Amino acid sequence: MLNVVIVVAQTVYGVIAHSTALLADAGHNLSDVLGLLLAWGAAWLATRRPSTRYTFGFGSSSILAALANAALLLVACGAILAEAIGRLIYPAPVAGLDVFVVATLGMVVNGFSAWLFMRGQKDDLNIRGAFLHMAADAGVSAAVAVSGLVILATGWSWVDPAMSIVVVLVIVRGTWGLLRESVRLALAAVPEGVDIERIRVFLAQQQGVTDVHDLHVWALSTTGNALSAHLVMPGGHPGDAALDAIVSALDGRFRMKHVTLQVDLGTSAHRCSLDGAQHIHR
Repeated sequence: MLNVVIVVAQTVYGVIAHSTALLADAGHNLSDVLGLLLAWGAAWLATRRPSTRYTFGFGSSSILAALANAALLLVACGAILAEAIGRLIYPAPVAGLDVFVVATLGMVVNGFSAWLFMRGQKDDLNIRGAFLHMAADAGVSAAVAVSGLVILATGWSWVDPAMSIVVVLVIVRGTWGLLRESVRLALAAVPEGVDIERIRVFLAQQQGVTDVHDLHVWALSTTGNALSAHLVMPGGHPGDAALDAIVSALDGRFRMKHVTLQVDLGTSAHRCSLDGAQHIHR
């Protein structure tokens, strides 16, 4: 609710003060409000149980939310940049005091929101997206507040759009990693921080295993990963207890939350239909 109030206040005073930076900050904050709604919606969907149609549940909605958050932020940056360039070409007087007061208020509110997300942003890409949104907003508001002070002291109206451009570059740099990682997860890439070769070696070292193939690791959500693999065990199925121990170890050592293991005797040649693509794009 506070973020919505900030959007309204920055829009109104941006028009009154003729501040491009304040209006851009309002647009940026609006994109974050929408981003937060996406994040909360994804978190709610992730709690729903799997169904006959969505057998993995709805955890992957958090990946889509992170991707949407990054895209929204980059779109907002494009709008800020276009408006700032226009104001540099056609400068207009800016009410520095109004800009400073309203931007400072926005900085406080966004900084508090970012602090609320800080704790969970390291382990959840979706929460990290929301944290980056709030932190970026706090940074934008701080920069706008500084530009208001400079304009108030010097009368240099060009500082307003110039500061907007600087902030855009900072935001894009911080958002690019989020966009890249969320796209990778959406394409079922091996999640960041997961060493699939270490997993392959671990499985190959299990008692009775002579080969490992069809090994796949992908993200079920921004916090949980899945794994499937074929274990060649000429001695036959080792028993449920042995497989349960392997599954438990995969969760404890590699954070694999959903594991599917198939035991092969090795009496025939097994080839994954994706092997050719894997060799080409490894």
